[in-house]
Amino acid sequence: MQISPILDYIDNGHMALPEFQRGYVWGREQVRGLFQSLYRGHPVGSLLVWATDASTAAHRGDGKLAPGVVKLLLDGQQRITSLYGVIRGKPPQFFDGNAKAFTDLRFNLATEDFEFFQPIKMRDDPLWIDVTEVMKKGNAGIGDFLTALSQNPDNLPKIGEYVGRMNQLLGIRDKAFHIEEVTGADKTLDVVVDIFNRVNSGGTKLSKGDLALAKICSDWPEARDTMKSSIARWRADGYDFTLDWLLRSVNTVLTGEAKFLYMHTQGADDIAEALKRAVRHIDTALNMIGGRLGLDHDRVLFSKFAIPVMVRYLDTQGGRLDERTRDKLLFWFVQTGMWGRFSGSVESFIDKDLGILDETGGDLDKLIAELRLAQGGLRVEPGHFHSWSVGSRFYPALYMLTRMTEARDWGTGLPLKNNLLGKMSRLEVHHIFPRARLYDANYARSEVNALANFCFLTKDTNLSISDRRPEDYLPEIEAAHPGALRSQWIPDDPSLWRIENYRDFMDARKELLADAANACLASLLHDDTSLLDGARAARINDRVLLGGIGTEDEAAELEGLNDWVAAQGFPRGEMAFDLAAAALHEDYAAPGQLSPRGVNIGRR
Repeated sequence: MQISPILDYIDNGHMALPEFQRGYVWGREQVRGLFQSLYRGHPVGSLLVWATDASTAAHRGDGKLAPGVVKLLLDGQQRITSLYGVIRGKPPQFFDGNAKAFTDLRFNLATEDFEFFQPIKMRDDPLWIDVTEVMKKGNAGIGDFLTALSQNPDNLPKIGEYVGRMNQLLGIRDKAFHIEEVTGADKTLDVVVDIFNRVNSGGTKLSKGDLALAKICSDWPEARDTMKSSIARWRADGYDFTLDWLLRSVNTVLTGEAKFLYMHTQGADDIAEALKRAVRHIDTALNMIGGRLGLDHDRVLFSKFAIPVMVRYLDTQGGRLDERTRDKLLFWFVQTGMWGRFSGSVESFIDKDLGILDETGGDLDKLIAELRLAQGGLRVEPGHFHSWSVGSRFYPALYMLTRMTEARDWGTGLPLKNNLLGKMSRLEVHHIFPRARLYDANYARSEVNALANFCFLTKDTNLSISDRRPEDYLPEIEAAHPGALRSQWIPDDPSLWRIENYRDFMDARKELLADAANACLASLLHDDTSLLDGARAARINDRVLLGGIGTEDEAAELEGLNDWVAAQGFPRGEMAFDLAAAALHEDYAAPGQLSPRGVNIGRR
């Protein structure tokens, strides 16, 4: 079938996307490559569709299906979405992704290359034509392009050649895809999903959550949009969650289990009610985490997968906790994050914790005892702050200390509460010993970006300090705001503020940070420290790394991975160990929203 009628099929509801399909994930390089291949007549693969009854078809988006048989795309979504976006100049109704991936594609009439619009390179150059504009105007619009080309006499000898290339470009609409169909009464959703996973074996298979959501949407078509509205609201508040994650919380409320298979027998009404309760309890959990711990955005949230357990606990308690119970639950939450409770098999550990709550009638002491069994003592030791980069598990702990103890800003002397107003009051990571100074003194990257060299300040203060030496600016801060340095756990000895004594400074500050962390943990237990005590399974030293980037070699490997990501046409990831000031100001602003620019590169 030719591309033009395929796009018409989408418009009139004869072709759609099944509910279980993921959103659009292609980048610009893949879109450019597709059009380059089609223009040159290279093969671009076939399509696989599921021919099924429109009256029972669970499909993505708001578009209405035509009566009769509808063709649901199983393989070819990325290609067809890209073609639709460029040729129609807008996304299809089932679209869920980043439309910038196919916006502003240009074609060069002289070189026959496809590239996305670059103002300096392409503006006022009539040889770079807008592919979408050509496709929308069709043959009737060729004259408009010829008029623009003719204004430059150098183009006149090649006008005929350029017209031929525009016709060849328009000919992309007439290229044909071979379409294979999956049909028959025996092709149930489970069978089709299995076929989909086999066909897409080289890519990312559907998760168990995708399948569960597909089955839910077959009975409750509005489920996905209802869930996405909550996810969008949390994202606006700085927390970035996925549908799978939210569905996990719904599952714990509804079934008391982590595994999605337990949802398959649940009715739409029960799931809708469980979703309302899960969303309400997630709001409560986030308010507790943000208000009591000060962890007010996604970067510092510790483990997201502890929240489904908290949601189940809140549901069994009617959504209300007294102060001591709330703080003990938060103590457990912090401990799961610091020790990476859910960094392994998520379902298994969630199920284990849910089982403890169920068997003990919600005994939080037993839940905490499970952590102690694996970890030993739950006290923080100086060596835990050995880690480096914002990917470290103890990076959120440092942020939590700043918020809970109301550490003071060095520019204003005011406590860094989470209700400071104004863009210049957002919290930023500040290197106490400036990176440039440490690199000049031949310190390694792991030392320069060590967690104990971080503190949090307002943007305005961070800019004012710039890259001054600590021995110069710290005395000024102490004179202007007595006690502000101690509030940020800066050692009192001025000799440690010198570049040559940086390692001694780090050791002293780790001691202060560990003491502060244990004091905060004790406050969550209302000073009943029995749950903190116990012999640790192994002593912590500077060879132990809790999250973050481990070695210079690992950093180099991650940089290579970042290059590969960029080569595939996706945005470069954020290397989370050495942040340029421009990126720091936007992407790590605490109370405001994060501005993710691609994947985060770094070990969690």
